Amino acid sequence: MKVLVYSDDAGTRSQIRLALGRRPAADLPLVEYVEVATQPAVVARLDEGDIDVAIVDGEAQPAGGLGVCRQAKDEVYDCPPMLAIIARRDDGWLATWSRADAVLSLPLDPMALANSVADLMRRRADSRLPAL
Repeated sequence: MKVLVYSDDAGTRSQIRLALGRRPAADLPLVEYVEVATQPAVVARLDEGDIDVAIVDGEAQPAGGLGVCRQAKDEVYDCPPMLAIIARRDDGWLATWSRADAVLSLPLDPMALANSVADLMRRRADSRLPAL
């Protein structure tokens, strides 16, 4: 399954990849990562329709991950489930506004990340719409 990781910071993308690993759960296939650093790249990759789960960094610059998530939910046909990573627990209201399917706060807990992504991957496998 393809997991898109969006952050303008290569270190953050690496931290997410390392925390999640190659397989978040035994019943799921291996993860193939697609890393992007800009909002236009996120839109382009989501429009291709081959992304199963997207993880967005709420602190990304200049386009924050929460705004990118909201835009994707509004504009992308069969938008994949999205997990937002926020820096402060108090930003939970903004993550709700973004319509993220799951939210985690920093510092990343590898088990919580794996469990959240596994749930989103299962949801995607059950609900994926046919290509247009």
